[in-house]
Amino acid sequence: MRFHHLLAAGCLSFFSLASHAEILTNLYQVREPVSSQSPEERTQATQKALQTLVIRLTGDAKALQNPALEPVRKDPQQIIRQYGYDAGPPESLQVDFDPVSTERALRQAGLSLWGSNRPALLGWWLADSVEGSSLVGDGQSAAEPLRRAAQHRGLPLRLPLADLSEQLVGTVDNIEGANPAPLREASERYGADALLAVHAREEGGQWQAKWRMWLGDQQEQGSAQAADQAALADAVMLAVSERLAPRYVVKPGISTEQLLEVHGMTLERYASLGRLLEPFGGQLVRIDGDRSVYQVNGSAEQLRAQLGLAHLQEIPASEGAPVTEAGQTPAATPAAQLRFRW
Repeated sequence: MRFHHLLAAGCLSFFSLASHAEILTNLYQVREPVSSQSPEERTQATQKALQTLVIRLTGDAKALQNPALEPVRKDPQQIIRQYGYDAGPPESLQVDFDPVSTERALRQAGLSLWGSNRPALLGWWLADSVEGSSLVGDGQSAAEPLRRAAQHRGLPLRLPLADLSEQLVGTVDNIEGANPAPLREASERYGADALLAVHAREEGGQWQAKWRMWLGDQQEQGSAQAADQAALADAVMLAVSERLAPRYVVKPGISTEQLLEVHGMTLERYASLGRLLEPFGGQLVRIDGDRSVYQVNGSAEQLRAQLGLAHLQEIPASEGAPVTEAGQTPAATPAAQLRFRW
């Protein structure tokens, strides 16, 4: 595992990690558990996979009920590339959806979409059972259900090592506490964008959890319950996904068209920025040295959230437009409404 040493901003009252967002390469691949390979169960699993994908891309559990998606609900094969069976465990039907036809169907239905560049979560997961209490760490067998659940819900998840020092930090009081400060120091060595703290426990044969998430200066919290740990992990990740999605989804036809100016561009950064701006239909309209101007469709809040994943900093309006050696501001393009620098 690669560690990133980050500086903690002591003047901030909230938990903040430098951005290390991830591009999800398997965003359109969905696995749904099956007990057999019968045609009936394959049909049911395919419908579940479609529902999972639509929630993964929109963050909206009701999105698939959109009347415009009725043809896709009746015949999911029109947006499926291929499917097969994964022996597991657990045995699953693996469905590979076609990104182009899927996005086209969802956008034509007027749905908001969340791109493949997503904030990485650092998960502190404390589980209490009849066998005792344990912090789930990277490399443990108990981590696999958490990773499967995160992948199922389209979330990049990282776990701490859960060594002795981290076990001393990952207590019930710290994980259930409203102040993330006790977990901050132990979390600084991991590259992540958000902190997720979960306390799961078994009671009467059922599992339940309380969770909190910090992303930037905002905090989210909730609870979940399920029959087993794997189902509980999926329920928590689903809830977290539904809270995160509104920050990044882009709704067609409603977003504002505007110009975005980015300073400090290099050849390598063009590809990275292009991926970030994909959900906003980013089009490069001008290059001036290390400054580039893009035409984008999205609200200022959405763009700030997305660009924050790459750790870009917004340029204050008070700095004014850049000036050339001749003392003139660059011409040929109207002033950009938003300006950022790497």
